[in-house]
Amino acid sequence: MTAAFETLKVEAGAAVGRLTLTRPERLNALSLQTLRELAAAAAWFDDRPDVKVVVVGGEGRAFSAGFDLGDFGGVGAGTGGRDSGDTGRRMADAVTDMRALTIAAVHGHCVGGGVVLAAACDLRVAADDAVFSIPEVDLGIPLAWGGIPRLVRELGPAITKELVLTCRPFSAEEAQALRFVNRVVSRDRLDEEVDGLATALAAKSALTLDLTKRHVNAVTEAMGSTGMAFVDTDALQTALHDPESREVGRRYLEERARRRQSDA
Repeated sequence: MTAAFETLKVEAGAAVGRLTLTRPERLNALSLQTLRELAAAAAWFDDRPDVKVVVVGGEGRAFSAGFDLGDFGGVGAGTGGRDSGDTGRRMADAVTDMRALTIAAVHGHCVGGGVVLAAACDLRVAADDAVFSIPEVDLGIPLAWGGIPRLVRELGPAITKELVLTCRPFSAEEAQALRFVNRVVSRDRLDEEVDGLATALAAKSALTLDLTKRHVNAVTEAMGSTGMAFVDTDALQTALHDPESREVGRRYLEERARRRQSDA
């Protein structure tokens, strides 16, 4: 059984479903349409109680390059923050709250909003070619979409501050050492490993899977709630109108464009 989306492939088998980002030409960047479709896909799976596990992945060379700068277009112009902030928050909440267990299968680049999407999943398996980064501060904007509380819960406050403030990339091996990912496997074994994990989980009682997920999520919320993440929208909008933040973002984008030209 499949569902019709423009930027996603969504399919449900007997007990295992798949949700795949299908914008490989944009490295699966998260446009506003993609964010809305991810939330809708989560609701679609919730209407299918036979699906116990959903694998979340991306086509092509990357899991996700994060929010789509071409779509949001507000990093240098001071616009677009409110839509992107609130839509991204709703997406992350919808994925977190899915009844089915979710497994993020991460390969290639996992950037910014892609990290938030992975953090919204219950389990994370990374290929050894995965590279994580959170470049928002370099872009002159705060990490939004409820990303901060999710990362603090997974990594702790000091590591979250380091990774978000420095914007430095980190490998799959470091992500596992930081306990952000559960397993690291070779790129050619990623699908096999994730499929095996999904099958093993799907063989268990739906009731106990659901109760365990809800219990862990409730404890996690008590550790660091995402309930106030709606204020991320205002923080993002403020940064997009701050002259210094906009200048920082402009310089970062110019330097990135120069690096790409020199590498071409």
